[in-house]
Amino acid sequence: MAENYDVIVLGSGPGGYVAAIRAAQLGLKTAIVERENLGGICLNWGCIPTKALLRSAEIYHYMQHAADYGLAAEKISADIEAVVKRSRGVASQLNKGVTGLMKKNKIAVHMGDGKLTGKGKLSVTKDGNTQELSAKHIIIATGARARDLPKLKADGKRVWTYRHAMTPPEMPTKLLVIGSGAIGIEFASFYNDMGADVTVVEMMDRIVPVEDADVSAFLEKALKKQGMTIHTGAKIDKIEADDKGVRATITGKDGKAVDGEFSHVVVAIGIVPNVENIGLEDVGIEPDQRYHIKTDAYGRTNVDGFWAIGDVTAPPWLAHKASHEGVIVAEAIEQALGNGDVHPHAMDARNIPGCTYCHPQIASVGLTEAKAKEAGYEVKVGMFPFIGNGKAIALGEAEGFTKTVFDAKTGELLGAHMIGAEVTEMIQGYTIGKTLETTEAELMHTVFPHPTISESMHESVLAAYGRALHI
Repeated sequence: MAENYDVIVLGSGPGGYVAAIRAAQLGLKTAIVERENLGGICLNWGCIPTKALLRSAEIYHYMQHAADYGLAAEKISADIEAVVKRSRGVASQLNKGVTGLMKKNKIAVHMGDGKLTGKGKLSVTKDGNTQELSAKHIIIATGARARDLPKLKADGKRVWTYRHAMTPPEMPTKLLVIGSGAIGIEFASFYNDMGADVTVVEMMDRIVPVEDADVSAFLEKALKKQGMTIHTGAKIDKIEADDKGVRATITGKDGKAVDGEFSHVVVAIGIVPNVENIGLEDVGIEPDQRYHIKTDAYGRTNVDGFWAIGDVTAPPWLAHKASHEGVIVAEAIEQALGNGDVHPHAMDARNIPGCTYCHPQIASVGLTEAKAKEAGYEVKVGMFPFIGNGKAIALGEAEGFTKTVFDAKTGELLGAHMIGAEVTEMIQGYTIGKTLETTEAELMHTVFPHPTISESMHESVLAAYGRALHI
């Protein structure tokens, strides 16, 4: 006999487990189904353990530059096994934390492969045993996985996805990174700081192509200064791997082909949604042309009673976007069940910040300058370099800038773009501003603490209107 619930969540990543918690908070009998680890890819193999690796690389970098701070550090070395062990420990700790949250909120956890079998029905199979579950509403939060190269599948030996790159069998000596989005550039930064010779290949005309053009240009210059080789507007015409290494032919924007030999390659060319073998076709849910599940602004699919959130749906494919969608869907379900006191708010993708934890860090929210102009806005743009910020200079982190984009007619904050130390912590100030529909006036009248790098945010706003004080 099937176990009955109000809500079942298929997948326990940052979207799924948050959706389950919010549903439980609303008094709904809730279950979650997970085939591998509670917390999903982000917590176990993505966002968090990656940041642990990058933190180790950052400390190593500072140790190597101790003399810049009047200090001395001798016989410095890096132990990749110990660095990875620390990263896995962080992931394990947080996995246990999610397990505790499930118990605290009285959420039933069913481990195994989940499959939709009909309206309000889902089966869970583990070790050959199948259990039937039923619910009034089912949330699909199965996430996504790394996309392979068409003719060279990742093997974990010489050809890596992000997952292999987090637990490397050995330290690469000469690393090829294909793709310069957030994942690719973070691993390029990590391994470069750890001592590998890193080459990045990006098919678009600039690295981190979703970012503002000024950020891309600044980052490319910074990474080249750190010793990386970067090819933009380039493609891999031929690539093969064996036990000894990887050989690739890289054709640049000028049409010239260069052959290179590498110890390993990290493939970071996008994601593939996990929609196979979960029963979408059995219940009539229609994915789009890229196989992502189509939803409305509240997470509803084309089939009543089925919802979808996170990387299995439309971009941006970010953990915090998935978590917020989880809250929206849980509240929309509660509203659909008759609670008139719950009022979910649709997601506004323009107010979702993006962060890349390379060295230097990148953070942004809203429209780039180019996208704002394409959308028909007349813009006012302000930039403030960190070299004019006292705290950045004191930290020895004077490379970077803050850039803001405003609607010249209304003063609306359209976008903000930052590169440099700790910008991933500061971007939320602009994100709150956008959510509150702020204009330049409110930001100008806001008092920023001194000395902080956040003062560059204020100065950037002032610069957009010709009022910057420290440049």
